[in-house]
Amino acid sequence: MPPLSLSPVQTQDALNRRLFLKHGSTVIGATALATLMNSGNIAHAAPKFKLPQFPNHAPAARRIIYLFQSGAPSQMDLFDPKPMLTERRGEDLPASIRQGQRLTTMTSGQATFPVAPSIFKFAQHGECGMWMSDALTHMPKLADKWCMIRSMHTEAINHDPAITFCQTGSQLAGRPSIGAWASYGLGSENENLPSYVVLTSFGSGRPDDQPLYDRLWGSGFLPSRHQGVKFRNSGDAVLYLSNPQGMSAQMRRSTLDRLSALNQQHFETVGDPEIQTRIAQYEMSFRMQTSVPDLIDISKEPKHVLDSYGPDVHRTGSYASNCLLARRLAERDVRFVQLFHMGWDHHGGLPNAVRGQVRDTDQATTALINDLDQRGLMKDTLVVWGGEFGRTVYSQGGLSADDYGRDHHPRCYTILMAGAGVKGGMTLGETDDYCYNIVRDPVHVHDLNATILHLLGVDHKQLTYKYQGRDFRLTDIHGELVKPVLS
Repeated sequence: MPPLSLSPVQTQDALNRRLFLKHGSTVIGATALATLMNSGNIAHAAPKFKLPQFPNHAPAARRIIYLFQSGAPSQMDLFDPKPMLTERRGEDLPASIRQGQRLTTMTSGQATFPVAPSIFKFAQHGECGMWMSDALTHMPKLADKWCMIRSMHTEAINHDPAITFCQTGSQLAGRPSIGAWASYGLGSENENLPSYVVLTSFGSGRPDDQPLYDRLWGSGFLPSRHQGVKFRNSGDAVLYLSNPQGMSAQMRRSTLDRLSALNQQHFETVGDPEIQTRIAQYEMSFRMQTSVPDLIDISKEPKHVLDSYGPDVHRTGSYASNCLLARRLAERDVRFVQLFHMGWDHHGGLPNAVRGQVRDTDQATTALINDLDQRGLMKDTLVVWGGEFGRTVYSQGGLSADDYGRDHHPRCYTILMAGAGVKGGMTLGETDDYCYNIVRDPVHVHDLNATILHLLGVDHKQLTYKYQGRDFRLTDIHGELVKPVLS
């Protein structure tokens, strides 16, 4: 047999340490896999974890629309009246109220913490007598449908960890979001649209507000097919819906079939579940080429419906437009729809900024609920409205008769819910006279998330995923149902 002849390039490659390690690790990995598989089937190498059957009790809601007000709306300027503070304007917040609680770096250096009563007037609404401020015009008309929780509290004091905590149950990034958990446990009722859709909009109260990160609706360690699919708030909602010039739908279908066969072959070899996700996402993308154009085409919506959402409904990516889109997604049985509206972080100039945010959200939120109700969808849809924490009673910076700002306040804040499974016309919880501490019926973020899952028919303690040797869940090792609000 003649001696093996190598070209200079082949010789160089043969002596290349990186290539040797690369190919060597492949051989070692293949040997390890063969040992694990024994029979040659990767399925024998990995333990099988059977997911409990969900829903594991009768669900009140088939779907969730979560209207997340990013930046933290001021509870005491919108929902939690404190009339006695008028007499204490400008006084320093008593140490007996603050109780040494931590402050952000934005106000920790202030010499005083002057009490800033709300500039807005409060009144009772509906047969239930729910209190709301005159900053809101439309939402108070739904007082008998809203379930208000004034005693929410959280652990984080800054925006990013606080929003991450609301969405994932942890202040540290990397855990699955609540919508991803819902998708993982319950799947989808519409094969042509994702089970979890995210919409974002910029607020006019503070256009340069805190940014949002895609990981807030990520799947974490769950299979990535459960992550939220974000529709863009400018230009095309979803990119590349149309086939390239010269490619027909039949050619696209043929291409995907070949890709699917190759991916399936690869999966049978290595057993990586993300390969199955890739197959599923290619198929979903193909179906979305037909479903999404129909979804976002509002030309056939009646004029009176469009008018009810306000003039911004015609501006793509606005909160009003997203609310209408949320209703259309609900009609198509999308499991979890989340709207993130930025602009609620008002450290200064709060009164005018709140008015701007209310112009964005008040009418459209009300129209969404009325629209769902008129179509018979509210009976099995839960709508949640709220942010990541509250605002302080004391002013950040200067205080005048008609202007002030408020810092972050995790000790108490307000959220609203309406629809399937919750009591309308109810107010739960109470804060002290300074709207600083909770004095009755505290509700933690974990409790809220446990309750949302419960309304979907899911026991939050049973919806788990084994990762790095531990069973994880959205509520970690915490969370109790907020039973008083359940209908």
